[in-house]
This record gives sequence, C-alpha cells and structure tokens, in this order.
Amino acid sequence: MAAFQPAATMAQAWQCQPPKFLPRPALELPPSGEIRRTAIDGYVLALSWSPEYCRGRMRDPVTRFQCSGEIGDFGFVLHGLWPEAKGANYPQYCRTVGVLSRPTVTDNICLSPSPQLLQHQWAKHGSCMAKTPEAYFAAARLLFNAIEFPDMARLSREPERGTALTTQTLAEKFADLNEGLPAHAITVKTNRNGWLQEVRICLGQDFKPRQCPGFTRRVQATGPIKIWRGR
Repeated sequence: MAAFQPAATMAQAWQCQPPKFLPRPALELPPSGEIRRTAIDGYVLALSWSPEYCRGRMRDPVTRFQCSGEIGDFGFVLHGLWPEAKGANYPQYCRTVGVLSRPTVTDNICLSPSPQLLQHQWAKHGSCMAKTPEAYFAAARLLFNAIEFPDMARLSREPERGTALTTQTLAEKFADLNEGLPAHAITVKTNRNGWLQEVRICLGQDFKPRQCPGFTRRVQATGPIKIWRGR
C-alpha cells in the first residue's frame, strides 16, 4: 500500500516510549444525524503539527501524552486516515464500534498520542474502511511511516532570514523529499494567525497520491505561513 519510498526511521516519533499503563478511551457513538455511508472515492492522510497544537497545552491533562513530553516530543503526528467521497459529503460513522483494547492503543500511541483521538478516528473514519481497528491503524501506520519529513526547524527560520515561506513552499519541500508525491497532492492548513496546523495528503482509491479535489483545499496555495518550533 505504501505509495512513497519508505523513510529510514519513524522520523517524528522514533524516541516515543509508550507508558506501561495506558487508559482505555471512552466509547464514542455516532452523533444524531451524522451517519453517512457514501461511496469511497479516495482518502486523506492528515498530519498534525504537534508543536502548534501543544502551544499552551503542556500542562493540560487531556493532552498529557502528546504535549507534556512524558512519552516523547513530537513533530508531525497522525491526525487520521480519512475516506473521501466524490464531493464534500464524505462517509463517516458507518457502523457502531466498540472501545479500543489497551494493546491496540499501546501499539498506536506513538502514531497518534491520544487514546481518545485513536478511538475517535476508528469510530468516525475507520468504521467506513476496515473490519477491525488493527487493520485500519496498520494501513495508517504504513502510509505515515513511508513519508520523509522536511527539516521543520530550519524551515521555521526562513522568514527570520528574509526568505518568504508559503504553504506552496512547504508542499514543495514534502514533494522534493518523497518520490511519487507531487505538490498538488498536498494541502496545508493554517490557523487564523497563519501558523501551520496540518498537512494533508490526498490519495486515490489505490492509496497513491492524487491531485487534491477542489473541495479539500483549505488555504490559498500562495498563502504565507509561520511554523511554531515549540518550547
């Protein structure tokens, strides 16, 4: 399934050490009116920039595993692997699923460092893609581990050196490092103040990169961007 050349190591979480005890997440049921069983036309691999997400959340017990440094310091983490439809009406909550087991949470906590996020992704998105959570997270892990990431600390200093940094620049940096991943298969999400939040990779039904459909675009391709390096 991997569409790119595999990276030598788990660049963003190689130093992560799962704790001996992890809480099980809470059951997540489909919200009223949110069940959609539309046909799958492709996928999105959503990568969250953890330093920005964790800004001001280092002491928040809800974000303990991702933001406190207790199990490691993170760069990009997996937000989720999402099925897409031919339009914006993507499938979600295709069936009711149970609570993830502790072994499943432990196996994936370094990929998505939040037990409840793992539960949410399985309930909302994985339920439309796979029969078991193990199969769903194995696919997501394979795709995530195939990505080589740019030097984000260096990129974050480009504006300080007088070099403009845009969402298109970031997409091109990813494309340069990953054979078979063109810049037009990448969208970049920023917050209202222009700080990087997320990189999203658009995939076809065969899990190979494809040009992002118009409805997936969140920002202008030439929009300026800032990258928070963390504490």
